[in-house]
Amino acid sequence: MKLELSRVVQGGYRLGVLREIGRAATSSLEVPGCLLYTRCGTVPHLTQDTLHTLSPLPSVTQLTLSTVAEHQEVLEEYKDGFKKFAGLHDTVLYCSLHDPLTPRPAGHVTNKTVSVWGSGGRIELTVGRFMALQKALRPDLYQSMADGETWQGDAASRKRLRKSVDRTLAHLDECLLIHQQTAELQGAEVLGVVEGGDSLEERLRSARETAKRPVGGFCLDGFQTGSMDGPLRTQLISAVAGELPEDKPRLLQGVGRPDEVVACVEAGVDLFESFFPFQVTERGCALTFDLDLSLDPERAVLELGEELDETLQPERGRDAELEDGAETMTPFEMNLKDTKYRGDFRPLVEGCGCYCCTNHQRAYLHHLLVTKELLAGVLLMLHNTAQYTAFFRALRAALANDQLELFKTRVLRIKRVV
Repeated sequence: MKLELSRVVQGGYRLGVLREIGRAATSSLEVPGCLLYTRCGTVPHLTQDTLHTLSPLPSVTQLTLSTVAEHQEVLEEYKDGFKKFAGLHDTVLYCSLHDPLTPRPAGHVTNKTVSVWGSGGRIELTVGRFMALQKALRPDLYQSMADGETWQGDAASRKRLRKSVDRTLAHLDECLLIHQQTAELQGAEVLGVVEGGDSLEERLRSARETAKRPVGGFCLDGFQTGSMDGPLRTQLISAVAGELPEDKPRLLQGVGRPDEVVACVEAGVDLFESFFPFQVTERGCALTFDLDLSLDPERAVLELGEELDETLQPERGRDAELEDGAETMTPFEMNLKDTKYRGDFRPLVEGCGCYCCTNHQRAYLHHLLVTKELLAGVLLMLHNTAQYTAFFRALRAALANDQLELFKTRVLRIKRVV
């Protein structure tokens, strides 16, 4: 796996291509970019055939141990790995420890074990069992076992943060030793995990020590949305990035909101999990980005004003509560459950080429949602996945053309501070 960077801003974003990914070393992924989020190898709401109406898709698919750990015996008996088992023949498989959208209680980590939560409850993993699962799954890339509980709840003590880093490094050393001795994992890459919570000292120590190990890249853990303020997150990520080798990718876990993604890209992150489209779909909402940066800015603002969800126009930069108050809708979404869409026969987003926008209108999606039809999730997930991957393409183009400030102003509605 080789990261070829075409542009690097000192202390900031990186633009390039991650080449020779996977055991066959034939796949590539442009950075900054995202993985394809799945649950047990399947994108929520979509079959493989339905998913592949979208193109292009991320070349790396994310699988989480929490969704497959309870099926270890079946996979070990199958013997040919998860990709063949699930029919994922044309993708690179990356295995992470936890599902970013599945809540997990804290307090279940020891010096020797971590826990994941499947449909049957808690599953305790030693390094031996963790590596036995990787042997059965045969991923192309996988995250090392790590103590990543320090981001949950109240701020952890410095002693707890030191322990987190020490445990994670010890787990990494054990994983690498077993990895080197396991024939089924030859050709796979291990991503070392950088922990340390909100402590700059521990973050830097974790980054330096992890970089000394023979890892293929790095997972930045503990920065999940809601775990710390945005400015502190970007400050810590920037500091950590300065300690990591330039030629290896950095994957950030638990961050998917577009505005947070851009801030983290500016701090030096390369790859993100793509769970955000599923969150938006579950809210009954559709992503609505204005990704055409070629228009004159004043004209674009006028045209966009006609398309924006009116409920978000007054406070485009702030989150909006949904009707039931249960979840928060970001400024990049339209709430299709709103009755004003009952007679709106426009596509979700003008110019979007996904199956949903090509064949259906807002009014139809509104009808499917209020009648609780399963097709609503299918169509919304198709659209939201298409919009999210298009967001990353537009971000890369903006970086390549020195249009990042315009991108933030037009796409994210972030006003430039003078």
